[in-house]
Amino acid sequence: MANTFKTVTFAAEPASAGTAYTMYTVAGSTTTIVLGLVIANLHSSAVTVEVELHSDTGSRGGNNDVTNGISYLCKDVSIPVGSSLELLSGGKVVMETTDILKIDCSVTDKVSGTLSIMEIT
Repeated sequence: MANTFKTVTFAAEPASAGTAYTMYTVAGSTTTIVLGLVIANLHSSAVTVEVELHSDTGSRGGNNDVTNGISYLCKDVSIPVGSSLELLSGGKVVMETTDILKIDCSVTDKVSGTLSIMEIT
């Protein structure tokens, strides 16, 4: 199994407020560890963001045999003008094949970000 560190960047998203932008989708035969996420406000006033983890992973067996759904890593968090939000600092999130990480913002095209991950293939 190979461990590969990667950076995923995006600028001026989402294309439409209220329609989450897909930052990252886990490839087949891959497990991804999210190491950190920094989101910057590009707008001239405060914006509100949310980060969603969409997971359809199931078949865990035993008492944990449920299919995942959508969870929020942050919801309705305000980022002031000229500031950024560092998410998952010190914490990790495990993503499995086909899991998706999305971001939404209260204003169209006003957040930029850097996602740091490790892919295990």
